[in-house]
Amino acid sequence: MRLMYQIVAVALVCWQVHTHPTEGPHHGTLIELGKEDYHAEMVHDEATDTITIHILDSSATRPVPIAAKQLTLNMRIDGKPRQFVLPAVVQDGAAARGPASAFAATDKELCQALDAVGVSGRLNVEIGDKVYVGTIGGHSHDHTH
Repeated sequence: MRLMYQIVAVALVCWQVHTHPTEGPHHGTLIELGKEDYHAEMVHDEATDTITIHILDSSATRPVPIAAKQLTLNMRIDGKPRQFVLPAVVQDGAAARGPASAFAATDKELCQALDAVGVSGRLNVEIGDKVYVGTIGGHSHDHTH
């Protein structure tokens, strides 16, 4: 019987290790960077047409400040390439001079593109000396807002 409890305990630990959240701590969509080395969380504020991307750790729970001053979303909209720049977010009233874990832009075209069916894109993020690529997929359903 003791062996049975040990097997169940090991199974639960393995399940916890291999599961990950379906949304980030800001209730946004998670984008896998690497083989879950890191995550980016995309938060869409429809009221202000603002997109914020938070760089998170492998568990998608803690912020990871990076040296980048901006992030670029490379999107394909109606078959045409389009880039959107998200500058580092100013933290606590100070200029974004140091590492940042959040990047944001207010852009109605970007928000509409992210809501469109069939739009795709990529997010390249340099963390340390390695570049991670995350895939951004458009919604597979229509939105009515």
